[in-house]
Amino acid sequence: MAQRFGGKFSPDPEAESETPPRSAYHGAQVDPVGARANALFLPAALLVFLSFGGGAVSMAQGLAAAGALALAAWLRREGLRAEAAYAARRVARRPVLPRKMLASLLTGIGAALAAYRTEPGLVAPLLYGGAATVLHGLAFGIDPLRDKGMEGIDSFQQDRVARTVAEAEGYLSAMSDAVRRAGDRKIEARVERFQKTARELFRTVEEDPRDLTGARKYMTVYLMGARDATIKFADLYARTPDRQARADYTALLDDLEQNFAARTRKMLTDNHSDLTVEIEVLRDRLQREGVRLD
Repeated sequence: MAQRFGGKFSPDPEAESETPPRSAYHGAQVDPVGARANALFLPAALLVFLSFGGGAVSMAQGLAAAGALALAAWLRREGLRAEAAYAARRVARRPVLPRKMLASLLTGIGAALAAYRTEPGLVAPLLYGGAATVLHGLAFGIDPLRDKGMEGIDSFQQDRVARTVAEAEGYLSAMSDAVRRAGDRKIEARVERFQKTARELFRTVEEDPRDLTGARKYMTVYLMGARDATIKFADLYARTPDRQARADYTALLDDLEQNFAARTRKMLTDNHSDLTVEIEVLRDRLQREGVRLD
């Protein structure tokens, strides 16, 4: 009888059928703020140095223009990040503050003030300011102006989810700040991997606020405990690197990640079951109305 050859480097069908472990780059996202957006801080910096060559009035006008351009560049960065977060979610509200549109307006104001220093009057500053505003809007676009995927979702429940997610994100940020004190890059990467798993749970709850009741203790109590454990581990490991403390903390992260992932899978399964029930109810109603679905 033929027998499959096996060895250290031979493919294993049973192993291939299992779900492969996630890499450290799973869920990683590129920062939406690129060189194009960061380069627009340079005009403000150059304008500050050029403002000291004239009198007091010219200097004040130049500094005001530089301030408007710098504020526009900062708002542009925040607007790009808010737009990326909006696009990454299936359920999201429009940004409360239209940062990119305000950045376009401030860019026009900064350009107009800078032009007024060399060409006093109204025509030239208005032309330069209007052109800068339009070009900025064409280059970076406008902010999302409407909610996405909010049909049929209770706004009160969505507000509760937003507050809980904000609290949970605070715990994750505190974990990141604390673990840096340990000075161990591998532990930092391990914490980042757990945070990605936790954020998958956040996104699931955001898409269906009814899941908040079952996930609240994960997003508050468990993450609060993880934050406190991270602070204690970082303080201990920074003083005396202890392999046993490192192993215990890594085991804690493993247990937390498994529990968070299991909770996320359970919520997705429950949502699928709810959909199946809705479909069956709709089929029964259609059949009672005399509509046959063959």
